[in-house]
Amino acid sequence: MAKNDLKLLGGWFSPFALRVQVALNLKGLDYEVVEQTLSPKSELLLKSNPVHKKIPVLLHADHKPICESLIIVEYIDEVWTNAPSILPQKPYDRANARFWLSYIDDKLLTSTKSILMAEDDEAKKPHLEQIEEVLEKMEEVFNKYSEGKAFFGGDTIGLIDIGFGSFMSWIRVTEDIIGIKVLDEARNPSLAQWAQSFAAHPSVKGLLPETPKLTEFAKLLILQWTASAR
Repeated sequence: MAKNDLKLLGGWFSPFALRVQVALNLKGLDYEVVEQTLSPKSELLLKSNPVHKKIPVLLHADHKPICESLIIVEYIDEVWTNAPSILPQKPYDRANARFWLSYIDDKLLTSTKSILMAEDDEAKKPHLEQIEEVLEKMEEVFNKYSEGKAFFGGDTIGLIDIGFGSFMSWIRVTEDIIGIKVLDEARNPSLAQWAQSFAAHPSVKGLLPETPKLTEFAKLLILQWTASAR
């Protein structure tokens, strides 16, 4: 498939766009990334996602748009059925994978943003505890579902790996900004090893943004969030 048949409206900073890129790479697809900025938003993005006006958007089949990262990932898995499969084969296992992705998005995204916006250590504390709780729970989930293999999906990365792994760079940024180790090898040994395996996977390698660059971007975001909250 030619690149002009498959375009991703994304951004190097976006964990959600990263999910789509990993899924496309897993399937061995040729695609073009059309980099977007938060401000101003391009006419192509506004036209392609007029409801939420957000990335990522996948343009496929005469540039028809598919929006929302997990919907796009499932779409990719359904359209390109070649191995490896991203979603588990059994309906029960697929439901479980979707559940944990919903949990991650609900808990981890909110807590990460809140801790970055917190004004002092006391304000950071409950959000840091929330992140630690999520990591503890995902450590349990990994040990249960991986069956001793490298990934949540077993021998290769699957839906949970893609969804959870997309936040790893932002966890590192959080550690960088607050000066506290969040993903700790002593507390989360399995997740720490999994994170290394995820970053080194051929479908992921080279996609994760460098921490210093993403930290600088995050600091600008924090300023914007703070200003808009006043």
